[in-house]
Parts: sequence; structure tokens; C-alpha cells
Amino acid sequence: MMDTSNTVRNTHRKRRSRQRRTGLAASVVVGALLLSGCTVQSDRNIVTLDFFQFKGEALEDFTQIIADFEAENPDIKVVQNQVADADTAIRTRLVKNDVPDVITLNGNGGLGQLMRAGVFHDFTGDPLLDRINPAVQDILADIGFAKGEVNALGYVNNANGVIYNRTIFEEQGLEPPETWDEFIEVCEKLETAGITPFFGTLADSWTAMPSFNALGAYPAQGDFFDTMREEGENVGPNSEVSFEKDFATALEQQAELFSYAQDGYRGRTYDDGNAAFANGEVAMLMQGIWAINPVKGINPDIDAAIFPYPAADSPDERLLVSGVDVTVLIGKDTPHFDEAKRFVDYLFEAQVLEDFAASQLMVPSVVDAEISDDPALQSVKPYFDDEKITGFIDHQIPPSIPLAAVIQQFLFDGDVDAALKTLDNEWSKVARRTIRSGE
Repeated sequence: MMDTSNTVRNTHRKRRSRQRRTGLAASVVVGALLLSGCTVQSDRNIVTLDFFQFKGEALEDFTQIIADFEAENPDIKVVQNQVADADTAIRTRLVKNDVPDVITLNGNGGLGQLMRAGVFHDFTGDPLLDRINPAVQDILADIGFAKGEVNALGYVNNANGVIYNRTIFEEQGLEPPETWDEFIEVCEKLETAGITPFFGTLADSWTAMPSFNALGAYPAQGDFFDTMREEGENVGPNSEVSFEKDFATALEQQAELFSYAQDGYRGRTYDDGNAAFANGEVAMLMQGIWAINPVKGINPDIDAAIFPYPAADSPDERLLVSGVDVTVLIGKDTPHFDEAKRFVDYLFEAQVLEDFAASQLMVPSVVDAEISDDPALQSVKPYFDDEKITGFIDHQIPPSIPLAAVIQQFLFDGDVDAALKTLDNEWSKVARRTIRSGE
């Protein structure tokens, strides 16, 4: 098994180095003031930035970043606001026209709705855009900027693929599959060797979504969802595109993978799956990179990596589904734009971004930032380098459609036609309400 202690030590070393720089910078500032006979800068000359931060697990990372930034920018104080229900909190503040100066949000469909409302700064022409992977910005554009604007900057990305135990694969002489037939052959060989291929966790309905998003990404390429929105309430078996017309193969493939899961997978949870995989009870998980940290919390020595679902017509057409886990935004018309922009520019400094991404086990969205040497991240790096990434399709589906419940029920009963018809009907109902209400 691969020893990951070097990675941990390197991350800690970087953080200690930043802390030393922070202490040195603070000492220099205080020393200079004392030598010159000056007093400490008046609070009246300090600009306070309201930093709305949605990610609870990143609280300590951002606390350190803020401390470092304030040491280098003594005229700015950054107040981090992190709440449990960030989605509701930001919407409440925006409704009250209480827009934070700097904001981080997850790059999901909800963010698209907020961006289209015109409450965020337009980054068009900002030099930072020249450094961000164009494929990352395309994912954000797909969920919806305000017309003619660029309202969010991708910061770090996740990766949604198949997590596999490299030790088990090596012991069985298996390679990550590049075609669907190879994928099924891997499952068959694992079963023959007495190894359960997957751990299913359908007690939590959302755990049906990673595989649905990955397999459904292929029929959803191009202008599929643009056309769905144009068809509106007329979506169905006779429309140009629809779930019924285009998604049958994706669901059949998903059901085939779940047939290789352990007995009783309908009643097992996400935490059960992480524990089973960490303990070597199964070879693969149908989860994204977000599951790696919980897995390593149980077994720090596990050698795990990721491959994309090989459902394309050829290996060269494989796509890695990726979400922009953290986006950075500036409130429109903030009275502290210059200071907010200084903080955002600091967030995108290579070392700052690299440390944050490594800590959160994410992929930096900036092309000139180094990626952590964790095997899971290194295994997905080529897809980012080659811009062979695509967004989560559930970010394109209105949240009022009970997508996770529909897919979970399908995986219980295996009725492809019923599931896809339900999705088309739900889409039509949402479109009908939207048109009539004038939203």
C-alpha cells in the first residue's frame, strides 16, 4: 500500500511555513511602527470585508488564509461568516439587499439562479480568467451567468468517478477499464475471485446520483438541456429530446452496475459504504472524490484512485464529471470593491490555492497551480489537463423535480420506462408552472 505520510507532512510543512511568514510579517509591521514612533493604524482607516463562506469543513483553512492576508494587508479586516444552512442564509441576505463583499458558493443549479438575478460582480476581462481552466468556467457558464457576464470564478473542483482500491486491482491483475465491456469484465473477474465489486448505499437516496450523473453525462452532451428548456411543457416521447428518448441506456447501465453490489444494498448508508471500502470489503465505490477523506479517516493507508465511468463510444471520448466545489464571487456594487478584489486576488495566489486544494482534497481550477500528489487527485489530473471534464447534469434539472427519489425507486424496481416517463412529466409540470407564473 502507498504511504501517504509524505503528502500529509508536505501539507503541514507548507502550513507551518505560511504561519512563520505570517508571524514575520506581523513582527515587521509592529517593529516598523515602533521605530518610526507611529501609533498602530486607527480602526477608522481599516476597511472591513464581509466574507460569506459556505463550506463548513473549510472553516479552518479560510481562517488561516484570512490571518495571512490581513498580515500582508493591515488596512483590511476580513470577517468570515460561515453558517450551517448557507444556501438559505445567502438567499435571505440577497432578498434583503444585504450582499456580502466576497462570497464562496458551491457551483450548483442554485448558484445559477442567483447569478441570473444580477446580484454579483461581472468578472469579464479580469486577468484571473486567463489562469482558470476554460473547461471549469464552461461548467459555470452552463449553469447560468447573467446575460453577457461572467459572475463567478472557479476555485477548486471535485471529481465524480468510480473510486477503486488499487491494491485489490493489482492483486487481481486488473487495470482501470476504458470501455463499458472492459468495465463489466472487471466486475465479473472480481466476483469470480470472491470479491464484491461495489458497495451500494441506497438507504440514502442521494447516493444514487453520482452514478446517474456520470452515466447520464454522455446523452446530455451538446445542447440537450437547452433544447429541453425550449420544449418546456411539451417534453415527452415525441419531442426532439427527452429523458424517455435519450436516457434509457444510461439507466440500464446504472442498473447493471448495481447488480454487482453486495446483498442488502438497499438498506445500507453512505457511511456504511465508506467503512466497507476502507476496510477492503469491496473493490469499488460509485462515489466521487469527496468520499476519499472519510475513507482515509478510517484507513489512512488505503491506496485509492479514481477512473471515469467508461460509457463513451471510444476510450478517447471518456469524460470525467466534475463540479466546481468552490466558486468565488464579489457582491455587485460593493462599496469596498478594491479591497474585495485584493482579497480575491490573494485567494488565487498559487501557494494559497494549492494549500487549500490539497487540504480539501480537490483539484485547483487554476492551470498554473500544482495538484496534490494524492493518488486519487493524480488519477483525475489528465482529464483536467486535457479539458475532458463536464458538469453534473442534476445541476441542470429544477430542484422541484424529485430526481434522487425517482432514480432510487428505479434502482429498486428496475422499471426504466416508468422512471423516464416520470422525469419527463415532472419536467413538463415545472415548465408549465414557470410559464404561467411568468418566472
